[in-house]
Amino acid sequence: MADDDQEKPLTPATKPHLPPLTVDEALSIELRKQHKGFRNRTVCCGIITAIILIIAVVMLVLGFTILHVKNPKINMNSVSIIGLDRVNATELLAGNANLSVVADVSVKNTNVAAFKFEKSNSSLLYHDTVVGVADIPGGVAKARRTLRLNVTFEVMVAEIAGNRRFGSDMTAGILPVESYTKIVGRVKILNIIKRKVTVTMNCSIAVGVASQQIVNQDCKKHVSI
Repeated sequence: MADDDQEKPLTPATKPHLPPLTVDEALSIELRKQHKGFRNRTVCCGIITAIILIIAVVMLVLGFTILHVKNPKINMNSVSIIGLDRVNATELLAGNANLSVVADVSVKNTNVAAFKFEKSNSSLLYHDTVVGVADIPGGVAKARRTLRLNVTFEVMVAEIAGNRRFGSDMTAGILPVESYTKIVGRVKILNIIKRKVTVTMNCSIAVGVASQQIVNQDCKKHVSI
């Protein structure tokens, strides 16, 4: 009885005996493994390709919108003649008058980055003869902002009075003058896109002798990037 009460040691479980794989079964398993690996690689390649396409589309959209360098716009808003009301025809004919022309010029920057322009000048012409030069200081037109400038010409009245067509213009009551302005600057976006921008403006201005005011003004602008 004592022997029956003693616990019997557990015998280790025996693994079931598996028959060896046939050649077809082994080949099938290997093909499944290769197919699974190929499928995983295909999915990875597809994800990478999709990411590259998304980045390309985003860069294309940015290139045509935010990162696209737009033309700064320069306008001559008004022109004032200082001193014309204090001189008479005799002084004008003698070329002894002191006159100044003040032009209100605006530079509108429509880019997402600042437009930094260099020091330049503007010329005032009377029948293709330069009768005044104005200095334009360098400056910065902030992103999507408009910068106003006062450009002052000291007019060489003697050059106007000495022109052979001055008499006929006085008789007609109109003094035709022209202004030429050139501004050179740069637009730099995110330190990636840098463009040199040149803005030129030619204005034809008709000054009424009797009214001593601007009676007509026509400006043509050109921008090169």
